[in-house]
Amino acid sequence: MLRQRILTALILAPLVLCAIVFLPMFSFQMAMTFVMALGAWEWANMSGLTTGKAKGLYTAIIVAICLAFTFWVPVDAIWYQGQLNSVYHYVLGIAALWWAVSLVMIIAYPRFSAFWRTNRAIQGLFGVLTLVPTWVAVVSLRTSLYDVDSFYGASLIFYVLGIVWAADIGAFFVGVKFGRHKLRPRVSPGKTYEGLMGGVGASSLIIAFAALHYAVDPSRIWLNILIGGLTVAVSALGDLNESMLKRCAGIKDSGTLLPGHGGLLDRIDSLTAAFPVFAFCYVSWMA
Repeated sequence: MLRQRILTALILAPLVLCAIVFLPMFSFQMAMTFVMALGAWEWANMSGLTTGKAKGLYTAIIVAICLAFTFWVPVDAIWYQGQLNSVYHYVLGIAALWWAVSLVMIIAYPRFSAFWRTNRAIQGLFGVLTLVPTWVAVVSLRTSLYDVDSFYGASLIFYVLGIVWAADIGAFFVGVKFGRHKLRPRVSPGKTYEGLMGGVGASSLIIAFAALHYAVDPSRIWLNILIGGLTVAVSALGDLNESMLKRCAGIKDSGTLLPGHGGLLDRIDSLTAAFPVFAFCYVSWMA
């Protein structure tokens, strides 16, 4: 399993990095829409939509929303005079609220879950609140200061990827070696407090390196550390949220697209929480 995970990562990582750095903005938006379409197909399956027609319809809805944003807000209008388009900012705010609600759901689970765990429409709405803001967040970050430095937005995306991937890797290895105390056993039995601490420690190294590399103003360094730490914490929430939905659906993996990882959502579940929350914080207090 570990060998498959490594091989899959070695194949995908260069493709992802090249897409972030080299794709023109419209092509980048289309690539992100394709990724969200794959995620929507898997989310439909987790929501209990088992027929190809039903899953296709749900996927089409997610794609249509992403395309609507693409043509409603042109690339050069996403940012204006250093301010994010109000529609995009509003979407990120809704996402931040959604992940706060998701935290309550995870802490309370399985209590108070009866109203949504068998309701396909509500679970489908959860998918919209998860996937669409991820698209908005990544596009917002990639286009930040694009007219000044075409690679600045890419560096923001790499920062989020770096701290989340470091947290995932740290949590995996520390959890396997030292994990004893379960984090939320009713949601995800494999997650432990030791693994969480290992993830926080690994990501802290990336946060510290980024602060030094970009020579963050001393008066703002605690803000950067706080937002970086919040992003890592929320990434764990994204993982637990998907685990909760899979448990309700009675499935182990969201799909079979990625060997060694399961489905696409099994690989990006942390990012679907981390990107919107980081983008909201960045737009509100750092941009």
